[in-house]
Amino acid sequence: MLGRTVPDVTLKTRVRDESIAGENPFRWQDVKTGDLFAGKRSVVFSLPGAFTPTCSNEQCPAFERYYDDFKALGVDEVYCISVNDAFVMYKWSLDLGVEKIKMLPDGSGDFTRRMGMLINKDHLGFGDRSWRYAMIVEDDEIVAWFEEPGINDDGSDEDPYTESTPDNLLEWLRSNRETVQQAA
Repeated sequence: MLGRTVPDVTLKTRVRDESIAGENPFRWQDVKTGDLFAGKRSVVFSLPGAFTPTCSNEQCPAFERYYDDFKALGVDEVYCISVNDAFVMYKWSLDLGVEKIKMLPDGSGDFTRRMGMLINKDHLGFGDRSWRYAMIVEDDEIVAWFEEPGINDDGSDEDPYTESTPDNLLEWLRSNRETVQQAA
């Protein structure tokens, strides 16, 4: 994965638009992942699904909690991407109280598929989902990769969360501080 360019796919997002009346003042907006990651340093983490236990209780809250630490180390944005639609990602972010990290809906799994991380979780009734991973992206290029061991879609309930933690990404950023500062 290192040195690879992140896939440039279109994500279907919803953005607040005060010109729209009613209880749901949002409109559709296509977001190109190539535009999101171009010209900046980003932390991206992916997880199996909104409202699931490890994702909701540990992973997403931890990245939110360490957001300022990432910023202090030269990260421009922190993104959570999941094979869920924009409505689910929005409601989940409200439920978690997410205010700093950006939630990216990969509703059709196009980004995840092109990353090679789409797995089948039919045995849990989830359908296609992402394997848990995280990466540091600089100007569309993957410079650090953190993948959970044992990628599977064989009906296993294994769901490790040891490699893609914010602690590991922060440690990488701190130990590569000179390289990171030169790239800035």
